[in-house]
Amino acid sequence: MLDHPPLVLIVDDDEDSRYVYTRLLTHRGYAVAEAASGVEGLRLAVDSAPALIIMDYLLPGMNGWEATRHLKASAGTSWIPVINVTAYTYDGIADDARASGCDDFIAKPCDPFDVLSAVARQVGAATTRTPTPRRSASLASDESAVA
Repeated sequence: MLDHPPLVLIVDDDEDSRYVYTRLLTHRGYAVAEAASGVEGLRLAVDSAPALIIMDYLLPGMNGWEATRHLKASAGTSWIPVINVTAYTYDGIADDARASGCDDFIAKPCDPFDVLSAVARQVGAATTRTPTPRRSASLASDESAVA
């Protein structure tokens, strides 16, 4: 087991998005901090050194790519992976997100488990718990036929 869970900073002005990601990530063993603006996200990133940041694009005061450029330009925060998760989309946006310094891009609406998978790819699983295996439908039907 890890000494302390990886901290994920969620920077999103949409309260519902923060709620969904926070619930999912904490349930999977991650620690979570939240910010509702780019400026607040920068401050929390400097103060708490999260293992990863989930960053929206459309934020009040400073958009997510500006915040990411600031993070990547600072030696103290340049190492933090940033996943851009946004409903603001157009052709080529994933390339533009990466050009701003984002390490990954996910378009909303998305399955929250896609965000969880992206977090795990970047920083690993939060715990070393072994997940309960899922039973396949064919195995379940074979077992019921024997019973």
